[in-house]
Amino acid sequence: MILHPNNFELERTTIWSFSERGSWATHSGGYRGNWSPYVPRNLILRYSKSNDWVLDQFLGSGTSLIEAKLLGRNAIGVDINEQAINLASSNIEFKCLANSKICIRLADAKKLNFIKSESIDLICTHPPYANIIKYSDEIENDLSLLSYEEFLRAMEDVALESYRVLKRQKVCSIMIGDIRKNGNVVPLGMEVMNIFLKIGFKSKEIIIKQQHNCSSTPYWRNKNNEFLMLAHEYIFIFEK
Repeated sequence: MILHPNNFELERTTIWSFSERGSWATHSGGYRGNWSPYVPRNLILRYSKSNDWVLDQFLGSGTSLIEAKLLGRNAIGVDINEQAINLASSNIEFKCLANSKICIRLADAKKLNFIKSESIDLICTHPPYANIIKYSDEIENDLSLLSYEEFLRAMEDVALESYRVLKRQKVCSIMIGDIRKNGNVVPLGMEVMNIFLKIGFKSKEIIIKQQHNCSSTPYWRNKNNEFLMLAHEYIFIFEK
């Protein structure tokens, strides 16, 4: 098993583009909507140090935790979906030289009462984009089942918990994008950014990440549509 990418270089600008998704360690693109491991690798290396505690409260298939383990960070992964918990638990079961503590918990990102206040060194997470991709059918408090307005209200609680558990002067990083409704752009990313700013975070960086290999691109490319395909996401870097 190859445990690290070849010729990796830390990103130096606010435009990130990874044409290859990344398939080292146990990473794969099989879990719909998961982010490229190049993203958490860059975030973890830039905003944390060895033995720091990293939190991903939207764990999914465990991409952030895989990178935390490879890079010698301790990590807590949270997801409300038991299928995601099982998949992530399997994905982090590999051997590497780092001796990290990795904890996985079935829980609600809005209620992290099992994590002490100001105990986390870095939040590195990729929430759903409201109900664009539904990760379950009827799990209570699954944010991927919520309408746009419901999702934004839920993200207020997510932001409050993120602020509570994060240490002062530390970073909360979130990747999220905009969506379309009836042909018009709905600025989900900017709405989420404003929620985090409103509860007290400071805006440290706004990164534009180019999308590659989106599963819906071939469909829309063959349509005679009158709007531009969304091909970017935001990575917001907030500081407490």
